[in-house]
Amino acid sequence: MNKDKAALGMFIILLVSYVINAMDRQLFSVLAPDVRSALGLSLPQVGLAATVFTLGMGVAGIPTGYLLGKMSRRAVTIIGLIIFSAATYLTAYAKGMPDLLLYRFVSGLGEAMQLTALLAIGTTYFLRHRALAASSLNFTFGIGAIIGPNLGAAILGATQWQMPFMVFGLMGAVVLVLIMLFVKPWFTETQVSEQDAGMVREDGLADTIWARTPMTLALATAFAGLAIYGYLGLYPTFLRDALGFTPKEAGLAVSFYGFGALLSLFGGWLGDKYDYRKLLIVSLIISAASGGILFAGLGKSLALHIVFSFVFGAAISGMVYSNLSAGIIKSVKRRNASYASGLFVASLYIPAAFAGYLLGVLKEDFGWSAAGIAQVAGCALISAVLAWIAAVGQRQPVPHPQA
Repeated sequence: MNKDKAALGMFIILLVSYVINAMDRQLFSVLAPDVRSALGLSLPQVGLAATVFTLGMGVAGIPTGYLLGKMSRRAVTIIGLIIFSAATYLTAYAKGMPDLLLYRFVSGLGEAMQLTALLAIGTTYFLRHRALAASSLNFTFGIGAIIGPNLGAAILGATQWQMPFMVFGLMGAVVLVLIMLFVKPWFTETQVSEQDAGMVREDGLADTIWARTPMTLALATAFAGLAIYGYLGLYPTFLRDALGFTPKEAGLAVSFYGFGALLSLFGGWLGDKYDYRKLLIVSLIISAASGGILFAGLGKSLALHIVFSFVFGAAISGMVYSNLSAGIIKSVKRRNASYASGLFVASLYIPAAFAGYLLGVLKEDFGWSAAGIAQVAGCALISAVLAWIAAVGQRQPVPHPQA
């Protein structure tokens, strides 16, 4: 029991480091209009800059899964934290589109290394509660998504656009010290063989990440990523440019997406207790409806934007993200958990890198409302169909009778 309490304490420290990760990711979208003005960028360009970090995350996802077989998970976590914090700090010194894209891309590389390692740590040690362990990461992402936009907007109001990047970048150093002092290898490097091998039956689970079910779930993840990062990348710009919201109002509205993400623990619990694939289908349909409404029909009501940002965040982040990440891992045998976490990261973040650019192009051709409905709602619906396809013909893994 004492060992489990110590493990939980160490996992909480790692989750705090992921709050910093989430804050860094959410910061740019609030500052995008200011960066666009300072560097003379077009809307598609700033949309690309807002989401290109996800290309770094996606590119690093599967290689990091294999890297975890060569290096300790603790070391990969620390290296990832250093990389994305340094890149966030350096974003303040961007002079144009090329170096801005470089810093954003590199920050994504570090964020993916950290996320992939943390998924492997949590879902391996807490084997009975893999969806809950995966969803705890998204829960802490929600905390960062609440703090990041509001703190960034507050710093922006008192200084220039560069200062929030500097402040957020330096925060990583504090958490780095905590990890190095308190997070021990016996927790981070736990192997499945050290756990009760009979906890979960593996009948019908894939021997490789390239099998039908994990790949179908990966494709569903890709379309979900286009919906999520279309919203995260340019929704604050839509609020400011199209509806005239102030930076603080836009930051407040988008932060309620983060409050929705706080339901991740509940979503993970539901995914462990019931069939996560049915939960995915329902949640994606709700995501499509609420995401489309956000870009059409709410007018300038801040209250309504807050409500529907929360609903969208609760559905697509609290339920969908949690159960896609855990679902891909659950669809393969336990020995492939690190590879499966890498597949999830790659599937979500490579397409998401172009989500902001795509929404910016669609907006210039069809206007904000049509663009938002097409990308955010449309991609969520396609993801729902793919989740249904993945559910056909595969049994839900069940606990071993002795567990």
